[in-house]
Amino acid sequence: MMMLSENSLIALPWIPLSPGLQNNFLARYVSLPNQNKIWTVTVSPELRDRTPLVMVHGFGGGVGLWILNMDSLSARRTLHTFDLLGFGRSSRPAFPRDPEGAEDEFVTSIETWRETMGIPSMILLGHSLGGFLATSYSIKYPERVKHLILVDPWGFPLRPTDPSEIRAPPTWVKAVASVLGRSNPLAVLRVAGPWGPGLVQRFRPDFKRKFADFFEDDTISEYIYHCNAQNPSGETAFKSMMESFGWARRPMLERIHLIRKDVPITMIYGANTWIDTSTGKKVKLQRPDSYVRDMEIEGASHHVYADQPHIFNAVVEEICDSVD
Repeated sequence: MMMLSENSLIALPWIPLSPGLQNNFLARYVSLPNQNKIWTVTVSPELRDRTPLVMVHGFGGGVGLWILNMDSLSARRTLHTFDLLGFGRSSRPAFPRDPEGAEDEFVTSIETWRETMGIPSMILLGHSLGGFLATSYSIKYPERVKHLILVDPWGFPLRPTDPSEIRAPPTWVKAVASVLGRSNPLAVLRVAGPWGPGLVQRFRPDFKRKFADFFEDDTISEYIYHCNAQNPSGETAFKSMMESFGWARRPMLERIHLIRKDVPITMIYGANTWIDTSTGKKVKLQRPDSYVRDMEIEGASHHVYADQPHIFNAVVEEICDSVD
């Protein structure tokens, strides 16, 4: 079962989910009251007895990057994933230019999407920027979150004053950071035009390897390019929220204690990530009377869900089963 709507927008980035996905799925635009549209994929919509899992992608990504996880994680419950406002196939409005305003715009769009979807509560999972926004959402709407799962979340630690304490980022992060002073992070992709997919492949050849079991061609590189080749709405908002590529202007470690105590949190890191994994232990200290679990997955870097999908899926399934 598959449904597409808003045919005029179908030319935007799209990963061929069928015949790859074995479970039933719906792919469509969800229209919000303010006329913005959120591209949404729902897998196993018929499984209504358990709390649904909602997955929020990271910077420059989209729903297609969860392709290695969708079937496994929707085997016993409904799974929803969507393109964040300003990214992928979703609407690309102008965001407030201040960090707090941009963050609030993202969070409000997630809540309005939830209301429109009619989801009473959810297991909320966010990767990288998605983890930052999922945490911000949980501060504001804790009653909607049964369990918060943070996967290599961006924007948690304060920026160290001692440069020796900063983990060396991968080459592609340095390349992005080098253009930050002049433009948006991924402006180089838009300037590249038809050479953009090749540029993605050059800087991120690992993506093709990660998804090799699903796609033998350049589908993933082309998808990432097209996700970021349009009006950089969410990208501009992200730039206003960051101090430099690895740091947030409003670090989440300073606020995570504001999440209601009864909201359990699991933090999953790649053992080889460039993200600061000590954040998990610091969150435990911030929430001494709450459930906080942190773990690392061996053989995985920042994109844990694609580096070690079988282990990642098993861990997330276990968390979901602990909810219901």
